[in-house]
Parts: sequence; structure tokens; C-alpha cells
Amino acid sequence: MIPISGMTAQLGLQLVDATGGRQSELIRNSAQHARAITHFRDRIADVVTVDQLMADRDIYVFVMKAFDLEDQIFGKAMIEKILKSDINDPKSLVNRLTDPRFKEMHEVLGFTPGGGNNFNTLWGSWQEEMVDRYVQRQFINAQAEQNEAVGAVLEFRRKAGGVSNAFDILKDKELSAFMRTALGIPDETVQLDVDRQAEILKAKFDLAKLKDPAEVEKLVRKYVAISDATNTATLQQNAAVQLMNGAVSAGAGGQFVPVTIDITAISAAPRLPYG
Repeated sequence: MIPISGMTAQLGLQLVDATGGRQSELIRNSAQHARAITHFRDRIADVVTVDQLMADRDIYVFVMKAFDLEDQIFGKAMIEKILKSDINDPKSLVNRLTDPRFKEMHEVLGFTPGGGNNFNTLWGSWQEEMVDRYVQRQFINAQAEQNEAVGAVLEFRRKAGGVSNAFDILKDKELSAFMRTALGIPDETVQLDVDRQAEILKAKFDLAKLKDPAEVEKLVRKYVAISDATNTATLQQNAAVQLMNGAVSAGAGGQFVPVTIDITAISAAPRLPYG
């Protein structure tokens, strides 16, 4: 992994965008992950029920890691109940959980109520989508462990296109935190009624724009600029601070010379997201 710990979010993200494809390939080819991927490809076609998934420890762990649920691997009994839930029943377990990771896993795996007849696992395209999901998750987690802001950007990019309404954001802790920062919404608003939070969010941003990659990157640049401007650990590296320092130095007799800073322009436009 390219080290980005201690860097500004701007610089870290630029490095990640420039090297993401190569880093993802290194993950695929590393001994640990290559072994897990090979086992998944070899055995997943034999898994068409929840019980079969639970019986194969390696496949179960692979799936859980692919959906960022590694911290829940120990809870097999609960996971089994979730996957056997009827997703069309609002009162079922999968729909009563607030963590969106569980519902995403249920939808992608596609088991029917009771845990059977999932024939998605037979298709090579579905299998490779799962492998890609697994690799992407390992990549994002590795970046987030080094640089929290960069990890937040990568998560936002992954999830933004799936947002249909304000509640899709509010039920996701990571998305909510990102949007509050990017839009300048105080953290204290989390104490408000959820309907009021939704109103504030919609008033600040047209959520339909999240389907537009260009609009997504505009939010990314705002988030990065604000994160760097408020991160005391990397403040001296921040482009805005450097501009202001330059303005002070240029002023006659060291007098402060006001400058107008375009936050969006502070961050260079990122390259295309990694594959």
C-alpha cells in the first residue's frame, strides 16, 4: 500500500486516485487474498442456500468481508436469521436493522425467504462482481486505516449513486457525516428529529445530483478542502493556509492582506476513480 498516513486529504486522495488500480491488483495477487479469492471461485457454485453458506467457513468469511462485516463474523446465528428474512416484509429482521450493510448483503446474495433457491451464485458474472466487491472493500479499508478523510471520500464515491432520498443518507452514519461536512451542516443537527434532518439536507443540496459523477466530485473537493482546513495535524500542508501565509508575506510591512479563496478550486480535480 502507498503510505498516506499523516498527509492532507487532498494529497492522500491524489495519490490514491493515481495508484488505485495498481494497488487493487496487488491485493488480488497477495498470498492471503489470492487464496481467499481462489477458494471462493472454486466453491461458490455449490452454495445455493443459506445453510450451505454457513457450512463453508471460508466462503462465509469471504462474503462477510466483501460487505465490510468482518466485525460481525462471530455472530453467525444472527447473520443466518438475517439472510433467511423476507425482505418484502417490513417487519422482518433484515428490515428492522438500522445498519445498511446487512440489507445490502441480503439484496446482493438474493436468498429467498427461508434461505433457499439462490441461483445467482452459479453465474460467472455474479461471482466476479463479488470478487470485485471483496477487493474494493480491502482497498478502501486499507486507505481508511491510514487516512480517515480519504477513506470517507472513497466510501462516499461508492455509495453516492445508490442514494434515492435523504433517508438513505441519514440511516448511513458514514454518508451522513460526509454530507454534513461537505455542506456545512452542524453535527448538532443529529439531535433533531429525523424528518427535520431530512428537510435541512434537502434544503442544502439537490440529492438528484448524486447521480451525476461531476456533482459527486464537486462535493468531494469541498469535503477535502474543509477536512484539511479543520485538521490541525495537517494544517500547515493545507493549500488554503499556504495561500493565506503567502498573502501575509506579500503585504507591506507584514500587514495582513485579505484574499478571497475559492474552496472548490483549492483541490485539483481528481483523476478518474480506480477500477
